[in-house]
Amino acid sequence: MENNNSRRNFISQTILASAGLLVGQTLLSSCKSINSTTKNQNNPTNNKRKLGNLEVSAIGLGGLPVVGFYGGGVREQSFVNQLYAKAYDNGITFFDTAEVYGPFTNETQIGEAVKSFRKDIVLATKFGFEVNPNHQNGRGRQLNSSPENIRRAVEGSLKRLNTDYIDLYYQHRVDPNVPIEDVAGTIKDLVKEGKVLNWGLSEPGLKTIRRAHAVLPLSAIQNEYSLWTRDYETTTIPLCEELGIGFVPWCPMGYGFFGGSINENSKFGQGDFRAILPRVTNSENLKQNMKLLEFVKQWGNRKNMTTAQIALTWLQAQKPWIVPIPGTSNIEHLIENIKSNSFTFTNDELTEFNLGLSKIEIAGPKNTQQIIDAMGVESVLK
Repeated sequence: MENNNSRRNFISQTILASAGLLVGQTLLSSCKSINSTTKNQNNPTNNKRKLGNLEVSAIGLGGLPVVGFYGGGVREQSFVNQLYAKAYDNGITFFDTAEVYGPFTNETQIGEAVKSFRKDIVLATKFGFEVNPNHQNGRGRQLNSSPENIRRAVEGSLKRLNTDYIDLYYQHRVDPNVPIEDVAGTIKDLVKEGKVLNWGLSEPGLKTIRRAHAVLPLSAIQNEYSLWTRDYETTTIPLCEELGIGFVPWCPMGYGFFGGSINENSKFGQGDFRAILPRVTNSENLKQNMKLLEFVKQWGNRKNMTTAQIALTWLQAQKPWIVPIPGTSNIEHLIENIKSNSFTFTNDELTEFNLGLSKIEIAGPKNTQQIIDAMGVESVLK
């Protein structure tokens, strides 16, 4: 019988198993330690990955969904607390946010949610824009990585995150008006002051990476990377390997596409960012791109994995220093994502998978470019 590897089926099976094995307990309590019987070197409870010299869990958790990036509005703090506690209980120690997520809202949410285990985790946030609280999620903001604005940003982030240091501080986008050496020098001063421990860049050019790294070694580059956005495989990723820099894929599930949440009948509600993405809103593009999703489903059936788990496991298989940060506002999806660490591709499987992947054409422009075109400045949204 063919395996149905959709998220809905995954959740249903989990509920049934929980009911049968732990009568009287809820799904959430039954999932508290999902890996108690399955040990794997990629499992975040017993394995870490390195971003430069920074040690993190094998996957992280992105913050955008709980501020309503995919619709549904800002989530209640009590729910965010529950979501992040569940992530931490199941081994995730790497949490990603930015001052423009909200703006400001997401840092405040996460600062409250992680306060009881702050010393045991890695917090990453970002600077690099002039932020107006009246512009949702930073839309319409201007780039600004001046030393003065970096210092303004770091003080605000420290306060909202309820912490006295930031483990990983990214420049959210490169500011062409400020030499990267000046940015690196400012971060170097913040490191000396103990306010920042490590730093990184998001969507930088190769020359910028080299110049920044020469002033202050980078721990991570954070770029869009997934099964349908793979252009960095021949550019940034080899440079990261050369320089010993970790790589953090944002949007590793293609804005939910590889989670099975988008099909030809999808309608995007108010506030859902995906309503402007041509890979899924243009009917011809979507028809072509569904061939990729079908390919992933076939592999999911073959390996008894969901499409989301295939997407995450494939990313982790590329390099041991690649750490995807899928975001979610759904606890069942969180558990599903974490379970991807219990799976691996053999070398032969990975070769076969990549060969098949290379034969499927992706229709529509890269989503990062679409964001830039829509906003008029480089994207602040990840």
